[in-house]
Amino acid sequence: MDPDPRGGRGSPGPGRVSAMAGLLPLPAQPAGTPWPTSDWTSGDLPGHVDRSRLEAHLAHGLKDFDETHAVVVVQGGRLLVERYGPEHGPDATCLSWSMAKSLTHALFGIAVGDGLLDIQAPAPVPEWRTPGDPRGAINTDQLLRMSSGLKFDEVYEPGKASDTIEMMWGSGKANVAHYAASQPLAHPPGTFFSYSSGTTNILCRILSDALGRRGADFGDFMRERLFEPLGMRTPIPKFDPAGTFIGSSFCFASARDFARFGLLYLRDGVWDGRRLLPEGWVDYARTPTFQQAGVTDGRYGAHWWLDLGGPGSFSANGHEGQFTVVAPDLDLVAVRHGRTSTEKKDAVKAWVGDLVGLFRG
Repeated sequence: MDPDPRGGRGSPGPGRVSAMAGLLPLPAQPAGTPWPTSDWTSGDLPGHVDRSRLEAHLAHGLKDFDETHAVVVVQGGRLLVERYGPEHGPDATCLSWSMAKSLTHALFGIAVGDGLLDIQAPAPVPEWRTPGDPRGAINTDQLLRMSSGLKFDEVYEPGKASDTIEMMWGSGKANVAHYAASQPLAHPPGTFFSYSSGTTNILCRILSDALGRRGADFGDFMRERLFEPLGMRTPIPKFDPAGTFIGSSFCFASARDFARFGLLYLRDGVWDGRRLLPEGWVDYARTPTFQQAGVTDGRYGAHWWLDLGGPGSFSANGHEGQFTVVAPDLDLVAVRHGRTSTEKKDAVKAWVGDLVGLFRG
């Protein structure tokens, strides 16, 4: 059973949701540890962490995956590890690629908490309103879980048909959500998992419509409700000409700011005593989605991937090796940015998982 993340009477609190879904509890900010709204407080490595192994692992990561721009590890709310590649540092903005999908999940949660959206209702998509259109049965939960059934070829290889490339740089670039929403059904809604950047851009337009905000005005919403409360000062979101946030792929930010975002999810959507995401929304993100046999990229929740940093962890993953990993059992967030070739994508993903594992001793 999926938790009801809509809030209000009758929805389970976070403890009940975690118990129902078999999720690890999310740790609270340790007493006496400042929230990093203004700046990060540094900390010492735990005694059980093998420092020589960690340093060797970091050196390998900085050297052997084409370009590594940043590596940051936060544990117990304190900054323990920070390394940067050439021409990068604490304030440098880094690629997000699909880590922006998890930012979209947070923005959607804010609107759900405000009572503007119901994820179990049919998705309000203009292209699907013709009577008898089977796409009209798609609900927003299925979009968040990449289970809408829409055809969309998520391909990045030159010479191969790619809806992703056509949407963002070809015929769909003027209105990315319209391009994605115009695709036909390939499977009945809710029966087939298919990771799709088009799905996220449809969600971003749904969110814009619910808020009545587009382009720079939508950017103000992002800053007012998410970035500024966390102390995220570097994010640069990108919008298409129709004013839709390209939440599939484009929100540049520093590694420290992505660590702040990861810490928000580690703290169950609460920041310095203020609830930013509705109760149950983080647990909803990390509750597994049905996936048919043969899916090879790993388990998925709702706009977050699962298990990269070990059982119970969840992560925002992006093209070319962008990762923000949340590990509740370790009270840890790990961030890696870079530009790593497709040939090395599995190796850098494993490297990030091993980095988290070093903190288990």
